[in-house]
Amino acid sequence: MSTTHLSRIHYTKPSITDLEVRYATDAATNGWGARCYEYIGRFEELFRSHLEVKHTIATSSCTGALHMGLAALGIGPGDEVILADTNWIATAAPIVYLGASPVFVDILPDSWCLDPDQVKAAISSRTKAIIAVHLYGNLCEMDRLLQIGKERGIPVVEDAAEAIGAAYHGRKAGSLGRFGVFSFHGTKTLTTGEGGMFVTNDKDLYESVLTLSNHGRSRTQTRQFWPDVVGFKYKMSNIQAAIGCGQMERIEELTARKREILGYYREQLLPLRGLAMNTEPEGTVNGAWMPTVVFDVETGVTREKLLSAFAEEDADARVFFPPLSSLDCFDNVTSNPLAREIPNRGINLPSFHDMSDDEQHRVVNVVRRCLA
Repeated sequence: MSTTHLSRIHYTKPSITDLEVRYATDAATNGWGARCYEYIGRFEELFRSHLEVKHTIATSSCTGALHMGLAALGIGPGDEVILADTNWIATAAPIVYLGASPVFVDILPDSWCLDPDQVKAAISSRTKAIIAVHLYGNLCEMDRLLQIGKERGIPVVEDAAEAIGAAYHGRKAGSLGRFGVFSFHGTKTLTTGEGGMFVTNDKDLYESVLTLSNHGRSRTQTRQFWPDVVGFKYKMSNIQAAIGCGQMERIEELTARKREILGYYREQLLPLRGLAMNTEPEGTVNGAWMPTVVFDVETGVTREKLLSAFAEEDADARVFFPPLSSLDCFDNVTSNPLAREIPNRGINLPSFHDMSDDEQHRVVNVVRRCLA
C-alpha cells in the first residue's frame, strides 16, 4: 500500500519538556565553579531514592559504569564472566577491556534472558561474575541466578540498561545484584542524551568505584592531584545531570506511558496465533522499554519480511539482537540454538512517549498483515 501521505513512525524518541530545558539552561548558565556538581548530586539522590538503594554514581555511559564495577570486583586477565549470548556488545566490551573472557550462554525461550541452567553448566574455576541483562524490559530469573551465585561464591551483576521501571517481586530492577548499571542513552525511557548510573548497596564496592570514577583519587585523599590508583574518567556532566533531574521528576509518567503502549500492543496482538511478546510473570513488572514480537517458526515470518513490511508503512523497526558470538570479534559459539534462531523471526516495535493512537494502530496492522 502507498503511505506517502503518512508521517514516518520512529522506533523511539525521548520525551523532553520545558522542565528539562529549564534545568539544562540553568546548569549551562550557572553550573560552574562551586556549583559544577550541583545537578549531578541531585540526580544521584533522586535516582537513589527511586531505586531504593544506598549508593549511586552518575556516569558518562552505562558501559563505563559496568567497566568500573567489574574492575572494582577485581576481574582481570584469565578470568571469565558469564552472560547471555543475546545482548548488545556494550555488556561484553568491559569484560574484554579488563583482559577477561566473556562466556556466552543461551537464553530462555519466553523472556529471551539468561538461562540459569546454562549458567550453572558454564561455571568454571575461572568464573568471577555473572551478568544478568534484563532484555527489552523483560526480567531475568533473579532468584535462581542469585542462588547460583551464593552457592558458588560468584557475584551476580545486573545490567539494567533497558529496565528502568521494571520490578522483581517488589524490588526495582538493578537493585538486586552486587551492583547494577543503567543507561540514559537517547533511546531509553529516561534519558540524559548519553549517560549511565552505577548503583549498589555495598559500601566498600561503592567507595572503590567512586575512587575509580575520579581518576583514582580517593575522596579521603588530602593531597591535591594525588591519585591513589590508576582510575577512569567516566563522569557525567552537570548539564546532562540537569536533564536527568527533570526526567526523574517525571519518572512515573515516563514509565507508565511505556507500559501503556506495551499493554496496547499485547492487547491487540497476543490474541493472534503464531507470536509471542514481552513476558510479565506473576510478581514482576515489565519495564516495557522495547515492545518485541517473536513469531513462531511455523508462521514463516522472517526478519527480512518484517523489515520490508515496516519499510512499506514508513515505520522504523529494530532487529532483535543477533548473538554476540556470531560477531567477528568473538569466538564463534554454535551451541546456543535459541540465541541463534530467535533473532531471525523477531522484531522490536516502535514505542515512544508521544506516540499517537493512530501510529500504534498502524504498527499493529503491519504485524497483522505479516501473519495474513
